[in-house]
Amino acid sequence: MDRLKSFAYMAITLALITIASRATNNMIVTTLPPFGKYVFGFSNLFSGFLDTLIYISTFISTSYLNPLLNPIKRRKAFIISNIAIVIVLIIYFFANQYILWLVTPVAGIASGLILPNLITSASLVNERRLAEKLLGLYSTSLSISLIIGPSLESYVLKIGGSEAYRAVFIAFLPIALLGAVLSFTIRFPDISTEKRGKNALRNKGFISSILSITTYNVPFAALTAFLTIYAKTKFDLPNDVAYFSYIPFFALSFLTRSYMTIRPFKTLRLPLLVSILITICGLLGIILSPSYLTFILLMAILGIPHGSIFPMSTIMIARSTTQDERNAANSYFLAYNNILFMGVPAIVGYLSSLIGLGNAMLLLEIPVVIASIAFFVKFWSDNSLL
Repeated sequence: MDRLKSFAYMAITLALITIASRATNNMIVTTLPPFGKYVFGFSNLFSGFLDTLIYISTFISTSYLNPLLNPIKRRKAFIISNIAIVIVLIIYFFANQYILWLVTPVAGIASGLILPNLITSASLVNERRLAEKLLGLYSTSLSISLIIGPSLESYVLKIGGSEAYRAVFIAFLPIALLGAVLSFTIRFPDISTEKRGKNALRNKGFISSILSITTYNVPFAALTAFLTIYAKTKFDLPNDVAYFSYIPFFALSFLTRSYMTIRPFKTLRLPLLVSILITICGLLGIILSPSYLTFILLMAILGIPHGSIFPMSTIMIARSTTQDERNAANSYFLAYNNILFMGVPAIVGYLSSLIGLGNAMLLLEIPVVIASIAFFVKFWSDNSLL
């Protein structure tokens, strides 16, 4: 009974802080490009660079600072980072174009010290089945946050008037405060030493997770930065309707992850293949959409691989690492995601000035196909992993 209570407490606190942290983080990275474009008059290129800047700083803290710290120091940094996010939101509200560039790296560093520790905390249960359920719950909580966040932001943009984008940052203050309070409750590994560096980079769970997440996060990095701008430009939509495009996308992601939490996949082979095929077809579809209704339906369908590929990638890491390896593997996994999220928006922003935003996003099919082939050639027959 005590074991069940302990597991339930861990599950509830993990879910709540994940919702709070990811909702706030996603709001920042999806709001910065339109905030820069429509409040300060930035071009698509410089709007994309805002997201690049936050992902560069997140990459530094995820790949260098977080693996460097022992569990005790990492816990302190985790708590401080959650408090820092609260302060950052207030600064964004009052920011001019110069302060905007200065505070954005702070938001990135703080995020890089929060998110990998939540994944590691979710996988600390010794029993594999329970650990994978917690990872499913963690991923489901991410999806809940990505429904709550865009819904709240869409509402604020609708009623906010000329200062709508600034008002968004204040609207998320209570959510960020919840994350700061709950940060004191999150479990960290009870071990004195952890493996770092190249050992984690050579682990097959890490390598497979990198290839699998590439198949989805390459296009998703572009969607995060430019979906609102693309929908607004292509279909001549008001701000709140353009931002609404995220909601059906994250709703299907949530349903997918909920199913994976209740009934974790025993084998990942077929679900991953189907998810990748949906990504390839769905990305082509949204670029060629003749109407906003078709666009919204295809965005919803793209929510399925968004819901499935990330948790399957984290499960691969959990299946192939020990507790003393897991923090480094999770940190480098998220660091790689940050590389994608800082590189793809800048590249797409630049290409959009040459060939148009839709064509630039269409070119992302190439790395998706390459990563898919590499993954299945190397890992298709690995039963312990898949």
